[in-house]
Amino acid sequence: MPKSPLTVSSEGFFTTGFGWMIKIAASQDKVTLMSEDYKQTLLALAEPEYRDFNTKLIPDTPNILGVRLPKLQQLAKRISKEDWRDYLQRTEDQFFEEVLIRAMVVADAPINEHERLTLITDLIPRINNWAACDTLCGRLKGAVAEQELYWEYLSPYFASSKEFELRFSVVMLLCHFINETYLERVLAVLDGIKHDGYYVSMAVAWAVSYCFFKFPERTLAYLRTCGLDDRTYARALQKIIDSHRVDGETKALVKTLRRTWKVNS
Repeated sequence: MPKSPLTVSSEGFFTTGFGWMIKIAASQDKVTLMSEDYKQTLLALAEPEYRDFNTKLIPDTPNILGVRLPKLQQLAKRISKEDWRDYLQRTEDQFFEEVLIRAMVVADAPINEHERLTLITDLIPRINNWAACDTLCGRLKGAVAEQELYWEYLSPYFASSKEFELRFSVVMLLCHFINETYLERVLAVLDGIKHDGYYVSMAVAWAVSYCFFKFPERTLAYLRTCGLDDRTYARALQKIIDSHRVDGETKALVKTLRRTWKVNS
């Protein structure tokens, strides 16, 4: 199937590359994109080859249509500027892309952070893959300005037994809390996480490596005595060793910290 570029006409239609035009319902000065029309837009933008690619990249995720990220970002941006509350209430999250757009809209909506956290609480149970999780975390810029508020909000998730709730909390730390004020607390949280899930382990290893990039001496001291499980510990070291941010001498030092236990991935 050919690519289907999305354009928006001055008359208020979405026009896909297939020549379909989906009308946006207008009400007074507001323009509302109805969720069912929006779903049809997603279906029109779907690419089977890209769906197959994403299915391999995001395994165990059902109902992937194969819509490219820039198109999803365009739609989420438009929704965030219009009647986004109506969209969030109406959309059924049948497809992976709908959850991804929901994450973008929740992160970008023009609201205060207290209200945003309420929407995040509703969103988290809908997330069942790393892509939606990490998209949400990376876009929550309000966490930088409201560190204590977000830390308090995240605290219950640090002890969650659910893989993607826990990954959400870890990636939030990675994205917004690796700084002078929070470093020791971040390392303490990461050290206390005990979960067998692959996506949790990878997130913790990723976060530890970013701590090292920003605070190498303090993170090195942590690595010498940390309580990370062997698999996560090995992954964290490997991420540091593989990084272009670390010089050869430091990489050699980090290699000496390897435990005798081996991990393939």
